[in-house]
Formats: sequence, C-alpha cells, structure tokens
Amino acid sequence: MRVDARPSDPELRDRVLGVLKQRFGDRLSLSAAIRERHGKDESYHQAVAPDGVFFPESTAEVAEAVAVCAEHRFPVVPFGVGTSLEGHVAALRGGLCIDLSAMDQVLAVNAEDLDVTVQPGVTRKQLNEYLRDTGLFFPIDPGANATIGGMTATRASGTNAVRYGTMRENVLSLEVVMPDGRVVRTGRRARKSSAGYDLTRLLVGSEGTLGVITEITLKVYGIPEAISSAVCQFPDLDSAVSTTILTTQSGIPVARMELLDATQMGACVSYSKLEGYEVRPTLFFEFHGTEASVVEQAESVQAIAEEFGGSAFRWTTRAEDRNRLWQARHDAYYAALALRPGSQGWTTDVCVPVSRLAECIARTREDLEGTGLIAPLVGHVGDGNFHLVYLVDPENQDELDQAQAHSDRMVERAIGMGGTCTGEHGVGYGKMKFLEAEHGAALSLMVAVKRAFDPDNIMNPGKIVQA
Repeated sequence: MRVDARPSDPELRDRVLGVLKQRFGDRLSLSAAIRERHGKDESYHQAVAPDGVFFPESTAEVAEAVAVCAEHRFPVVPFGVGTSLEGHVAALRGGLCIDLSAMDQVLAVNAEDLDVTVQPGVTRKQLNEYLRDTGLFFPIDPGANATIGGMTATRASGTNAVRYGTMRENVLSLEVVMPDGRVVRTGRRARKSSAGYDLTRLLVGSEGTLGVITEITLKVYGIPEAISSAVCQFPDLDSAVSTTILTTQSGIPVARMELLDATQMGACVSYSKLEGYEVRPTLFFEFHGTEASVVEQAESVQAIAEEFGGSAFRWTTRAEDRNRLWQARHDAYYAALALRPGSQGWTTDVCVPVSRLAECIARTREDLEGTGLIAPLVGHVGDGNFHLVYLVDPENQDELDQAQAHSDRMVERAIGMGGTCTGEHGVGYGKMKFLEAEHGAALSLMVAVKRAFDPDNIMNPGKIVQA
C-alpha cells in the first residue's frame, strides 16, 4: 500500500537533530542506509525513512529525547526489530526513530510469583534462553524473533495463544515514556487490581501512538512436565476446521492448534522435507501437561479427528521430532515464497468467532479461485485467526490490485461475521480504513484518547487513528 508521506520541515528537522546530536553523539545516526532500514517492516507496505535514528541505552535517555521532540512538535517512531506487518514503523511524517534494541536486559526474575521484568529490546528467544535454567518459560510466540517491546506494542499473539492467551493477558505492568517526556508506570506486580483505569491494557496494542514502552513486567509459566505434538491430515478444509471447533468445545486444553491448507502444506513438505505427508489440509497440535495427561489429550483429539475423516494421525513426545515439526510451521512463510521464486509475500490476517471460521475460510478460498493469485493459508484456528500470504510480483500492478481487493473483501467478510480486521498483525496504517466499519461510534473515543495522551500528535502519527 502506498501513501503520501509528509516530509519534515527542513529547518525544524535540522534544529531538533542538531540538539540530539550534540547530546548523544554517534548514537544518533543520520546515515541514509540506517534511516531506510528503520522505515521498513516485513510487510508489503511502502517504506518511509525517518530523519534520524537514535539508539538509547536507558529510560532516562528515551525521556530526554522525547522531551526534545515534544518541545519542537517533532514526530517520534518507536522501533524494535522491524518484524511488524502493517507499516507500523514507516515514518509517515518524518521525525526521530527510537531504536530500543540496545535496551536488552532482563531486569528481574521473580520465580515464586511467576513474573519477570525486562527492557523492551529483549527478544522472545533471548528471554526463554535466560529463563531456561529456572524451569520457567514465556509462551507468546508470533513466529518471528520479535522484541518484547514490539510484541507488547502490537498486542502480539501466535501459536500458543489458544492456551496461554495473547500479550494482552500476559503483561502485568509497563513503564512508558509519555509524549511530553514524562515517565509513568501503569501498574504493579499484583496479578489483579481494581484501582483506576486499566492503562496497561490501553497501552498494550497502542503501536507506539501513545508513548514509548521502556520496561515490561510479564507473566511466565512453569515448563510443562511433558509435551507432545501431533499431526493429522484431512480430506478438505471444512473437516479440519470442524475438528478444531469440536476440540475447543470439548474443553481439551490444547496448547497449539495450527491449520495449513493444501497449498501451504505442499510448500512445507517440499521446503522442510517433511517425508511421509501428503499435500492435504493438515492440523498441527501440541499438548502440555503431565505424561499421562498429554497422552489423554492426544488420544481424545485423535478420536475427534477421525470423526471428520482425519487420517495419518501421528503424535510424539520426542523433542527432536517436535522441534522438526514446529520448525516447519515457523518456516511456512519461506516455504510459501519458494512456491514462486522471485515473488514478494503480502501477508494479511483476520479473526472471526470460531463458529464462523469454516464458513469464512471456505468463502475466502472460493473468492480466491477467481483471482488467479497464489495465496497459501495458515491459521491459529483454535481462536478463529487465519492468515493469507499472497505471492505477488511487486512489479505487476494488476496482481497487487487483485491482492488488495481480495484482502479487502476478506476483511469486510470477517467484520460482517462479527470478527475483526486483524487478529494479531495490528492496524499500523495498512488497516486504518476498516476501523470505522468494525468499531462504529467507538472510533471517536479512540481519537479522543489519542488526543488526550498526545495532543500534538507526535507519537507515530498516521497510525491506527487520524488525530
């Protein structure tokens, strides 16, 4: 998606960057290559470079930089590692990108209380490596090795959300630099509170439009005694989705339940060398618990799958086998790209009530057949969320238009079914146009919140709402 970006006023830009350069020296980069890298995420959306990139090492430095920008009404765009998917980091009004990757310390582990406090530049893999010897783990897994700050800002989700929830359910409190440079803390370490407005939940998913997150306190969990994974293949997508619905309704505490359509499974079989699997709609499962309970869960799901024609049901507790299966799932995007060498992946997602999931997927696939596009489907189907990856030639405008039109129809269909325009990718500027249809009059309240927090509209302007 292309936008009309508005460059910063040259005199204002030079004045603000001059002040910051004098204070922070080489940690403020004006390099064209670094600026361009920080204006682009992993989406198909147009990249727009900031005027400068600052690499702070503390909350105090973030606050000082934001205060300078606030004084001059100069835009600020927070940045993690750039794995977002809806144009979140494009500097649509120019300004200062604050790259938080150097703030990468695990500050505290409270094992008895099952919580940790980290800086925003800590990545999810780094956190779990740090926790490994404590017997704890952090379950949110969006696939990419995203930073905890970025995952919090985009309300990330992923393969484990069906059991452990999203970032919304797993963030206890935040430290945030507000648009005027003040530092605030949104909560305490207590597991629940009735004291005041829930600012933590408001800022989780705010995509850098309300402040810069500089510290996060998270829930963590004990590593399960036993873990098993299973794969089952189906004659059609409807049978696979029906299996997920009945599994959920039966109360089986599945940790992961992932759907790959035939196109995506074929890509994974070829790319990840998954021998012995056919090119058919496939479900991947993971079960956590005691040794006895994971066996019981797997057998219960197998019985449900067989009711809907599921076959080739295989399950394993061996770590190497489980890792191979889930690595194949995490490599699904690259496997899809290999179906059409030289293509660009255009990813999008929606989420609907689980009862409407089969219908939404079926109508989406039927609609796709008339476009001539290749678009493998993957889904976190336990919570009604699925993704398409359009494989497009970036130089072919007709393909790009077809993909945009199909994506728009899919979003409108999902909203019409009581769903949302995005289950986990976020809004950025890519899906702003759907918020009125989804939220109606409530959108005006979001605009009011944005203006109350950020009256000069310096925080990641042009994202989520137009203020």
